[in-house]
Amino acid sequence: MTAAIIAPPRKESPLLFEGLTWREFKAVEQLLDRPGYRLSFLDGILEIRRMPGEPHETVKERIGALLELYLLMAGFDFTPTGSMTLESETGKVKREADKSYKLAPGRRLPDLAIEVVFSSGGINQLEAYKRLKIKEVWFWEDGLLEVYHLRGEGNTLYYEKVSSSEEVKGIDLDLFLRCINMVNHVDAVKTFQQALQK
Repeated sequence: MTAAIIAPPRKESPLLFEGLTWREFKAVEQLLDRPGYRLSFLDGILEIRRMPGEPHETVKERIGALLELYLLMAGFDFTPTGSMTLESETGKVKREADKSYKLAPGRRLPDLAIEVVFSSGGINQLEAYKRLKIKEVWFWEDGLLEVYHLRGEGNTLYYEKVSSSEEVKGIDLDLFLRCINMVNHVDAVKTFQQALQK
């Protein structure tokens, strides 16, 4: 009942192109605006990834279903913002999370970005999110969940790895992860829901 979802596929590395200006990146982005690819940019490096397959999407959607159930039951006034494009010309960065959420009304940017990692290499995702000032970033990789919270201010921003979420207060991350990693989606959601109702 708590076995891993699917044996992970071989980790694929993205294509990286270095030395681009922001303007060159925006021109390339227009040329490569086609289904099946996701582009990211940081400090002159363009990262091109193929859109993920079923194992990635299954984990991503499971995380979304469980998290939204928790947010509803915990009384958050949240807005799912999905893979919305986050970019800053001054920060020389563009990124699209797998999932993102505004956790209160009136937010300009998501409070939480979630990445499901089935690939290796590429741009420094935490650095990209730091430049975008995303308060918290969750990474699911190989059945594990890591949570990073943004600290500091101005030019001294950095992410600290934390054991519990500071944005999604009260969520039991051990239970959350166990449910993410269950084989059956309906069982996972029901198990999580029953635990939340206790």
